Formats: sequence, C-alpha cells, structure tokens
Amino acid sequence: MMSIRQRREIRATEVSEDFPAQEENVKLENKLPSGCTSRRLWKILSLTIGGTIALCIGLLTSVYLATLHENDLWFSNIKEVEREISFRTECGLYYSYYKQMLQAPTLVQGFHGLIYDNKTESMKTINLLQRMNIYQEVFLSILYRVLPIQKYLEPVYFYIYTLFGLQAIYVTALYITSWLLSGTWLSGLLAAFWYVTNRIDTTRVEFTIPLRENWALPFFAIQIAAITYFLRPNLQPLSARLTLLAIFISTFLFSLTWQFNQFMMLMQALVLFTLDSLDMLPAVKATWLYGIQITSLLLVCILQFFNSMILGSLLISFNLSVFIARKLQKNLKTGSFLNRLGKLLLHLFMVLCLTLFLNNIIKKILNLKSDEHIFKFLKAKFGLGATRDFDANLYLCEEAFGLLPFNTFGRLSDTLLFYAYVFVLSITVTVAFVVAFHNLSDSTSQQSVGKTEKGTVNLKPETAYNLIHTILFGFLALSTMRMKYLWTSHMCVFASFGLCSPEIWELLLKSVHLYNPKRICIMRYSVPILILLYLCYKFWPGMMDELSELREFYDPDTVELMNWINSNTPRKAVFAGSMQLLAGVKLCTGRTLTNHPHYEDSSLRERTRAVYQIYAKRAPEEVHALLRSFGTDYVILEDSICYEQRHHRGCRLRDLLDIANGHMMDGPGENDPDLKPADHPRFCEEIKRNLPPYVAHFTRVFQNKTFHVYKLSRNK
Repeated sequence: MMSIRQRREIRATEVSEDFPAQEENVKLENKLPSGCTSRRLWKILSLTIGGTIALCIGLLTSVYLATLHENDLWFSNIKEVEREISFRTECGLYYSYYKQMLQAPTLVQGFHGLIYDNKTESMKTINLLQRMNIYQEVFLSILYRVLPIQKYLEPVYFYIYTLFGLQAIYVTALYITSWLLSGTWLSGLLAAFWYVTNRIDTTRVEFTIPLRENWALPFFAIQIAAITYFLRPNLQPLSARLTLLAIFISTFLFSLTWQFNQFMMLMQALVLFTLDSLDMLPAVKATWLYGIQITSLLLVCILQFFNSMILGSLLISFNLSVFIARKLQKNLKTGSFLNRLGKLLLHLFMVLCLTLFLNNIIKKILNLKSDEHIFKFLKAKFGLGATRDFDANLYLCEEAFGLLPFNTFGRLSDTLLFYAYVFVLSITVTVAFVVAFHNLSDSTSQQSVGKTEKGTVNLKPETAYNLIHTILFGFLALSTMRMKYLWTSHMCVFASFGLCSPEIWELLLKSVHLYNPKRICIMRYSVPILILLYLCYKFWPGMMDELSELREFYDPDTVELMNWINSNTPRKAVFAGSMQLLAGVKLCTGRTLTNHPHYEDSSLRERTRAVYQIYAKRAPEEVHALLRSFGTDYVILEDSICYEQRHHRGCRLRDLLDIANGHMMDGPGENDPDLKPADHPRFCEEIKRNLPPYVAHFTRVFQNKTFHVYKLSRNK
C-alpha cells in the first residue's frame, strides 16, 4: 500500500477602520490635525497596509502548503504513474476527467466523451456532467489547452497550482471577514496565523488536492465575507448591488463545485431563518439571500442537465416554505412577548411541515432515491433505529463520518485558538440571548435592526449572522468529523474578531467596572499582538522543520499493478474491485470500471454491493455470475481488505457484507441471534487455494504482496 518514506541521500502600527464609535473616540478624533482629512488619510493608509498584508499572507500560505506537498511526495521527481497514484480514492477519479479532456483530439470530442461516458460504469452510458461536479476539471482543461503554457508547465502542475492558488484566496477571504467584523486588519492577520498553525484541523489540501471541498470552500469563504459586508446597515445602493453580485457569483461557484453544497447551504438558510425570526436581521436582506440560494442551485441544476438530486434537495423545499409561511403569517412580529413567542413557535412548526411536505411531493414526482443513503445514515447515526443497511453502515464505520475526536480540542488549545473561541462565543451568545429577548418583548424592535441605542446591549446583524453560523457548523463538525473543516476555519475568524472587537471588550470591562476608552484600545490591540508573538515563538521552529523534512512517495505494489494492467490487458478490458482502487485504475490505465467512489447514485450503490461480494461468503459460481453481469473481465482482490485489521469487529468490510447477507461474522465475539452460518467460505480467502470450483471460473494472472488479479472465464 502507499506510504511516505524518508528521502535517501537528499540534503537540503495599525489604525482601525470606521465603526460606530464611542463619544470619547469622537472627541479624540476631533483633536487630530486637519480633522476629516486626517482621518481619511489614516483610513486609506490602514486599507492599503491591511490589503497588502492580506494578499501577502494568502500567497505565503499557498506557497507553504505547496512546499509541504512537494516535500512529502518529492512530486517533481517521481514518475507520472506515481504522481497519479498519489491522488487517492475519489481524488483520482476526478483528476482522470481532467486528463481525459486534455487527451481528447478536440474540445468538442472531450465534451462528448463526458456527456456520453461508457468507461466509468461498464455496460452503461452515463452523463458525467450531470452525475458529478466536474465542471472545474473541464474549465481547467480548456484553459490549459488555450493558454500558451504547454511548453513551460505540465498539466498536473497547472492543476495542483490552481488548487493551491485557491488556498490563497481562501485565507484572504477569512482575513477579510475577520477584518470586517472587528474593524481592524490585525484581526485578519491573527485569523490567518491561526489557520496556518492549526493546519491539521483547518485543511487537508496538501494530501487530497482534487477533493471537491478544496475547490468549494474558498468560494464559500468569499460568500461569507460578502454576506458579512452586505448585512452592514446603511450601505450605499451601488455597494449593496455589487455585494449582492459577489454573493451570487460565489454561491453559484460553491454550488457548482461540491456535491454537498445543498446541505451546507441548508445550514446557512437555517441561520438566516433564525436571525430573521428573532429580528436580528433585516427581513428584506434575508429574502435576497434566500433568493440567491435558490437561483444558484437552479442554475447549477440546469448546467448539470437537470440533476434530480438538486431539485429534490431540502434547501429548495425549505426556502420555498419560508416564503409561503411568511405570506400566511404577515403579523408575525407584532404583539406581546408571549404572543410573539407563540406565533414564532407556530411559524417554526408551519415551515417544518411545509418543508417535509414539499420535499416528499417533489421526490415522488421525480422518483428520487439518490440521497436515501444519507438519511439512512443519519437515522442510524443518531440512534433512531439499528440498521443492517450496507450503505449506512459503510458510512457509520468510517472515522471521517464519526464524532469529532476529543484530541482535536487539545491541538486547538495548544495554539490558544479554542480558549479564545470559547471566550468570545460565551460573551456573544449571552448578548444574543439578551437582544433576542428584547426584540421579542418589543414589537417595534424590527424597525431598528442594526441601530445602536445608547445604554442598551446591541448585536450587529453581521455579528449575529457569524455567531449562529459558527454554532450550527460547530454542531455539524462535532457530529461528523469530515465537516470540521467548515467549523475550524470559521473558528479562526470568530475568535480573532472577538479579541479585536471594541464592543466585546467594552462589555467585558463594563461588567467588571473597569470601563475606559483607552483600556478598550489597549486590550483590543495588545491581546492579539501577544498571541501573534506566542504563535511565532512556539510554532515557527516546527514549521521550519516541516519545510526542511524531505520524504518521497513509495508504493511499489500499486505501481507494479498499474504497469502490468497497461502492458498486459486490452484497452477495453473491464475491471472490478474496491471503489478506492478502481479510481486509480481509471486514472492510470483508462480501463473500464464496474464501480467507483462517487457514491451518490442508487444504482451504483447496488452495483457496488454486488461487486463487493468478492469479500463475502459466497459460492464461486454466484460471484462469477454477479461480476459477469457487469461485463467484468478482471477482478482485483486486495489483502488489506480481505484480512482487514484497521477497523474493529463489526466494522470491517467483510463484517458489513456478512451482516447484510444475514451471515455470522468471523472471529470471537457475539452475533445477532438471527444471523446464520454461511454455506460457503469467504471468497477472497478460498480462491487463493486454486480449488477446482474456483479455477473453473477464475484464473490468476497477476499477484504481488498486496494485490491478486484474476481473469474471469466467459463460460456460462
């Protein structure tokens, strides 16, 4: 299996932006020479310095991550087949379409090959642009063919440098969001430093480059920054229109590049719904954002040839339900506290019922079953009933879909990020409760959203949005580890904003009777600077060690397998095996597959379960018949799956297959009473004994320490 080994014989003064100022600050500003002119110069200087630092820190992060990738794999020196194998599992599948577009004689033929693809799933012609989010690979391949760079840059480098370039945009967007919230670019600098020092928990781009989230999250960060600016009160009409355009473009690109877009934006819609219901957000602005979400998804649906999974998404049903419920409850924000609370609960119940009703109607009309595995997984995950469903258990047993490990908080605490986050979160949550109670108690409160009244606790709409955003995505990350990258990156933004926010320090100092404008100024600058110095002192040596540690890609068994397939099998041969390995087969050899890791289609899931019977307790005749039904010529068996020890008993792939087939699991331990002993031994073990029933259907044609390849006979 693939590993990384050590390389042998290789040596190698800030001023804040305008924010609702205190009276004392106004007096100090009036004493400055030239009055408004001086303040304007300071603002321009601050914007120039802050903007320059934002661009520099983004580029440095990009270079840092690209260097780590090069150092880990020695990417510039390994063979092309090794580079391609390094794109593991679904990453290899996505990259194969970029390669396919470049190898096509013309762009038109390349498009035709993607729309009428018969090599990704044997004996089927599928539209890849409809099924998968691969427009980014299409766009990059067109750019590479059009731009005059072929002589200077290999296709693979154009691809990976684009992804690392997006990381620069990602960090810059986080920086700007924190700056917008706090009013000082020092906050953005701290957010960027925290992002880099917590790299293990904020990104995995350097070893999963083509993963969809690495394309999508930079656009998501741009969208959050644009929404943060859009929610500011008293925007000029032109600024509002340009910001809405930025929100729309970033939302559209985010939706186009990631298949999980609808679930992320559903969380975002819940944030808007919560804030709108509690009068923390102008209703008109919430309506604009709902509309942008729906419009973006519908445009993506059109580009994906009317992908039914998008039309049947909960997001569209939820947003439509909000609009309908608003029309039915026009006087939602009037009355006494108890009256409004009752109306709010009724409103919530109405939206929930309408969402489920509309979603069920749409799914029945479209006969949609593509996302049923997700709901089975969620049902089993949250203890709403035990399941023997193979697909649900396949997700449940993967660490990435389990609960967030407790040691994550230890790593986040080492950089002081978690402590700062909890500190800021506790203060803002308290303020949010006070403001929500005040708004529900005062029927006129919606008229003064975003305005500050002297002597009252206030929460800006943009702050409230980011607060609920970080809470909801925090719950998502805690329940599903794979989604932690949404939370941890925003955690950097939110924690840094709070430490640099004059409002946070004002509330804190007033609560301990130490309020003074000068103390606010001292705290909001000194605390972030001290943390930045601490981060530099503690983590700079380690980062330098990382950059000097040189290793290389090492996976000779997989390289040998791919070279053998290229040299000894017909171009039209059909291969069966594990989803993860077959993605590499598709990329490195171009052979036809029976199944692959893009698990978002119901028929593909059924096909994968059938192919995986090679690791179950089934008769050789049954396995042969199943594989031949998909046109299989060769099947690849992996010892790492057949004799798997990585997962505990009950979560090994062979155990999941046994349970789904109603068979007792191997090894010591309990089995459910209704599980029965299998009539046949495990196929992947027994085939190696070369017994007559197996030899009659399967002939071994290749083996090494990891893989065994068998050719299927064509006799019935």
